[in-house]
Amino acid sequence: MEENFMRQLEEFAKEEKEHMVCKLGKAIYGLKQASRMWYFKFHQIVSSYGFEENIANQYIYLKKYGSCFIFLVLYVDDILLATNDHNLLNDTNELFSNNFEMKDVGDAIFVLGIEIQRDQAQGLLGLSQKTYIERILKRFDMSMCYGQKVTLAKGDLKKEHCPKNKEEDEMRNKPYASLVGSIIYAQVCRRLDLALCISKMERFQSNPGMQHWIAGKKMAGAVAWKSAKQTGVSSSTMFAEYIACYEATSHPIGALDTK
Repeated sequence: MEENFMRQLEEFAKEEKEHMVCKLGKAIYGLKQASRMWYFKFHQIVSSYGFEENIANQYIYLKKYGSCFIFLVLYVDDILLATNDHNLLNDTNELFSNNFEMKDVGDAIFVLGIEIQRDQAQGLLGLSQKTYIERILKRFDMSMCYGQKVTLAKGDLKKEHCPKNKEEDEMRNKPYASLVGSIIYAQVCRRLDLALCISKMERFQSNPGMQHWIAGKKMAGAVAWKSAKQTGVSSSTMFAEYIACYEATSHPIGALDTK
C-alpha cells in the first residue's frame, strides 16, 4: 500500500520536533487515496461474508444461500440492497452495523436521481426520472415547455451550424455543455431512445451554434423519440439487417455478466 505523510498539527506538534512529519495509519477524508482505501476495506469485509464481486462491475456484489440471494450495489459510501429473503437482509444489515457506522434508511425511494416505484399488489417495480428531468427543465428555464417528439435526421446538425462572428459572443452565454451533460445522465440511466441525438450533440461541444442549442432544448423536453444509427455501409438489405441484429444483441450479451 502507498504510504502517506502529513505535517504535524500546530497545537499537537512535539517540542523540538516541529520539523518532523506524521505517517498516516489510516486514510484521511479528502485525500485522493481515501476512496481507494475505503473500497479495499469494504471489499475485504463483504468478501469474507460470502459476497462475490461482479466481473463486469466491481461495485456490484451477489451472495447466494440456497434459493435465497441478495444483491449489493455500492456507490461511494451509499449501499443499495435487493433480496428475496428478509432474514438475509437482516443478517447483511447486522454485518454492516458491526463493521461500520451506518444508518438504515429503509426502502429506497430515490437513488442517484432515479425514483424507485413499487406496486406490491401487482408485483411491479419501476424506475422514473421525472423529478430529475423536471429539475433540468427548471434549470434551463423550460418548466412551461411542451413535450414533443425530437426528429433529428442526418444532416440536421452540421459543422456549418457552428457560430461565426457575432453569434460566437451570444453562444458564450449558453451553457451548451451543461445541457448536453444533463441529458446524457438521463439517457444512460433510462432514456436509451436519446442515444443517437446525444451522439450528434456531443460532436459540437467545443464550438456549438444556435442551431445546436435549439436542438438541445428540444431534446430536454422530449417525451418520446425513436431512431437508429447504422455503424457501417451495407451493400444489401440483408447485410443491413445483420448489422441491426448485431447492435441489438451486443448489449444484452454484456449484461449477462451482471448475473
